[in-house]
Parts: sequence; C-alpha cells; structure tokens
Amino acid sequence: MTDSGPPRTVDTPLGPARVHRDGPDGAAVGTLLLGHGAGGGVDAPDLVAVATAAAGAGWQVLRVEQPWRVAGRRIAPAPPRLDEGWRAVVAGLRAAGDLTGPLVQGGRSAGARVACRTAAEHGAAGVLTLAFPLHPPKRPEKSRAGELALVEVPMLLVQGQRDAFGGPAEVRAALAGRPGAVVAAVPGDHALSRDTAAVAAAVVPWLTALT
Repeated sequence: MTDSGPPRTVDTPLGPARVHRDGPDGAAVGTLLLGHGAGGGVDAPDLVAVATAAAGAGWQVLRVEQPWRVAGRRIAPAPPRLDEGWRAVVAGLRAAGDLTGPLVQGGRSAGARVACRTAAEHGAAGVLTLAFPLHPPKRPEKSRAGELALVEVPMLLVQGQRDAFGGPAEVRAALAGRPGAVVAAVPGDHALSRDTAAVAAAVVPWLTALT
C-alpha cells in the first residue's frame, strides 16, 4: 500500500473537506470512496482497516473528512447538508480526474447513509456500508430502510452482531431478499472495532468481485 502523504483539500459550499488517499503500489483497479460517521472521523478503526486492506488489493481508497469535521464541530449537520458536502467532494474529485476505474461509495454509520442516498446520481458501481444505522437504539419503528431501497447496484453491509442500531438479522429483514445485497455479520457492536480483521476480510472479496 502507498500513502500519498498529506490530505488534499476540496472546496465545498459548506467549507473545505479533506480527502485522505491510500493507494496501491501500481495502477488502481478502482476507487473506494469512504465517509466517516457522525461521532468520529476518518481514523475510525474499521475505516482504517478497510482502507489498508482495499489498497493492498489494488484499490485507490479516498477517505473523505466532511467539512463540519474539518471545521472542528462536534455535531454533524442534517442529512441534506451532509449530502451537499459529499456531492461537492465527488464533483471536485471527478473534475480533477482523481476517480480511477469503477467507483464504489461507502462509509460507516452516517457516512453509510450518505453513500446510499447519493450512489445513483454518482454512477456508483457498488455501495459498501459499515454499521449502517437502520434505526436509533431501541427505536425500531424509526427505520431508515428506505435509504437502503435507493441502492440498485451491488451492496455489502457489514454489521456488528451486537449493533444496537440494527443487527445483521434486522438488516437482512429490511432488505427483504433484495438481489445483489449481502449482509456480513462480524463480532462487536456499532463501532466495529472489536475485530477489524473480520471487517476487512468481509470487504476485500466483495470488492474483488466487482472488477
């Protein structure tokens, strides 16, 4: 894996975002664009594990630090604003010719939701979600399954077996047998930090099958 050095700044209507690149030693087979959650940044253990493993498998990985996080704010804005910042980052990267090969959008928790909501408009070849928050803890009636239904391309959802925001069985039920959607159960809770090797092991074969 090759670390490209300091992150790149991309301007958005919400302020600057930062893009951290992990790349393969040779030509990239595709680009994996990853967003972070509402309570953390691009250095979350599962994001780092996936970035390292995917880069080792030949993918260019771009971890996007959203403008609110770059500005040092602790609370993420509403979903439409998150999507606005993400769209601007994708547009900037595309204009600069930085999206190599097939594009896979992904992220953890809130970042996973952004990836689902915007995948179609960006022509994503696949969507990767890490700890998709299907509902708030103990509030299954507040389902976000509608965001999953927006995805019409292959999708991998990695869920902790004890995730209070929706475990693997709940997510499978929400998908209702949707073709092309795979749910991978791994040890741990919503943080997906207990066994990051299991998270990475679930992701790499799925990515490889897309190319």
